[in-house]
Amino acid sequence: ARPLAAVGARWAAPRVWGPSPATRTFATRESWEEGKDVDLDSVAYGFMASQALFTGLELGVFDRIAEAGDAGLDVTALRKGCNCDAPRLQTLLTALVAVKCLRRTPDGKYILSPNTAQFMVSTSRHFYGDYLRYQIGRQFYQRMAALPEVMTTGKAPSYASWFSDPEVASTYTQAQHNGSVATAKYLVKKKLQLGGISDMLDVGGGSGAFSYVFVEATPGLKSTVLELPEVCRSGESIKAQQPADVQNRVSFVELDATSPTWPVSDSAFDVVLMSYISGSVPEPIIQGLYANAFQALRPGGRLLVHDFMVNDSLDGPALGALWGLQHVTVNADGLGLCPAEIIKRMSGAGFDGSKCETMEMIHGMTKLVVAHKAA
Repeated sequence: ARPLAAVGARWAAPRVWGPSPATRTFATRESWEEGKDVDLDSVAYGFMASQALFTGLELGVFDRIAEAGDAGLDVTALRKGCNCDAPRLQTLLTALVAVKCLRRTPDGKYILSPNTAQFMVSTSRHFYGDYLRYQIGRQFYQRMAALPEVMTTGKAPSYASWFSDPEVASTYTQAQHNGSVATAKYLVKKKLQLGGISDMLDVGGGSGAFSYVFVEATPGLKSTVLELPEVCRSGESIKAQQPADVQNRVSFVELDATSPTWPVSDSAFDVVLMSYISGSVPEPIIQGLYANAFQALRPGGRLLVHDFMVNDSLDGPALGALWGLQHVTVNADGLGLCPAEIIKRMSGAGFDGSKCETMEMIHGMTKLVVAHKAA
């Protein structure tokens, strides 16, 4: 999907490591899941806290405080370091303290909370502030404002139209890369045995993050990434930063994944991966995607579907549900995903639904569903 206005300047090359899905902790999640009734004010005013966090990232507040070490910084030093020499910076700092991103010492110095220090400082190996700053803050945040209109009219941009803008495609792809690498590493280390596979198809693979991780972890594995043209160009720039052996075994092919035919041979792949694709296309297309995957797989091959999902009971978790709602603004005819809906369409595409496996991935947000083609 595309933002309503042009995205800002590009940033430095993305890091190749982010927080493990298993190690992230979010204190605010408790407010969604606990209690018997809704906290209306927290829900209604939550957007203000989001923008406080995004603005802290934009101004470099967290990096400046981290550079000062345990002593922290006072507002005067932060005014200079953040290029905002006005009383409004104090207002932002007070808000960040109130939502526990920062702490204020008795002598007026600002220090980072543990989660902020671990995840929102650019020098931390667990940093994913670029994802929040660029993709969420600059792109999806703007789109979410259109939700009431999209719900009543059914009109929203598609990902294909959004990503036809080179700047938007680059912003989205680079911001997503860091988190996808971490998720892919968690998948191959904790959830899935790849075994001796030789060929993988990464459908809608974005930067190629999953392909780089899978290829590096599997000697001899080659991966083909199918992506939109502008995303392929962004992906090629990220691919150039990978080790030479990985570069040689990952290739990009331009394709809108919703196309009824794919430029690949039948029965040519051991694994077909679809990460964040099923929730990004119109509902009538999903089963066709899985049918194309079935056709591309060798006997005994696996289809891996990773996406934002709720439980089959359709009552949560909250962040999985909210991500499904977010996608309505860029995919008005899409499907809110849960494992049962995924498996139903896998079965319709030729897979044995009784043998499909479901696994938790990013806790409270994403799940992995694995389908097997009969040997």
